[in-house]
Amino acid sequence: MSHLLEVRQLIASYGRVQALYGINFSLDHGSVTTLLGANGAGKTTALRAICGMLRASGEIVFDGKPIAGQATETLARLGIAHVPQGRGTFITMTVEENLQLGAVSRRSRAEIAADIDRMYTHFPVLKRRCRQQAGTLSGGEQQMLAVARALMLRPKLMLLDEPSFGLAPLIVRELFAILGDVNRTQKVSILLVEQNARLALELADQAYVIETGRIVMSGPSKEVAGSEEVRRSYLGHQE
Repeated sequence: MSHLLEVRQLIASYGRVQALYGINFSLDHGSVTTLLGANGAGKTTALRAICGMLRASGEIVFDGKPIAGQATETLARLGIAHVPQGRGTFITMTVEENLQLGAVSRRSRAEIAADIDRMYTHFPVLKRRCRQQAGTLSGGEQQMLAVARALMLRPKLMLLDEPSFGLAPLIVRELFAILGDVNRTQKVSILLVEQNARLALELADQAYVIETGRIVMSGPSKEVAGSEEVRRSYLGHQE
């Protein structure tokens, strides 16, 4: 079976500073793949390159179609949803208005209403806050809203950049449990960039380790988690 996402020889720079040196990775339909690495290794850069947010060269193929350099709106229509680091909710809009905005490209009001109800099933706290302005939510609630809004697109692939950033451990566990449920029940593929390597490896099927813009290790998550180097570098001090 062909891959849902294939990245080949991806090179990216910020001005004169090169950030990625010809990396290659892929993601299968219905799977979770994680990119691991220290801060500044190039993980977020890879997501931004896929989303056309910076200049890059190489091949990016999604569902059999080349998408390198495509605008965010085009990628959304193809079924790619991006949840950037920092949540990115519309703080002056209510929770429900944010969810409706996530479905702005869709036409069926009945389907949109049904999907909002589904989001409230995944994220009960959002139902309780549905009339509340997003800017008044806690950090964990805003992160859940950002993920729910992305799911309103009905994406084939969701790109998640550091979803646990700044959140309490219990909230992080709850969020990752929801992501696992979404992947299993809705078959949404996930490309995950995450500092919490232990949780990322528990959720993911496949893992790639990036160091200074180069992939230095890859394989099934259980194998990568069992690597002495990964345990020492990324798992040693995590709960």
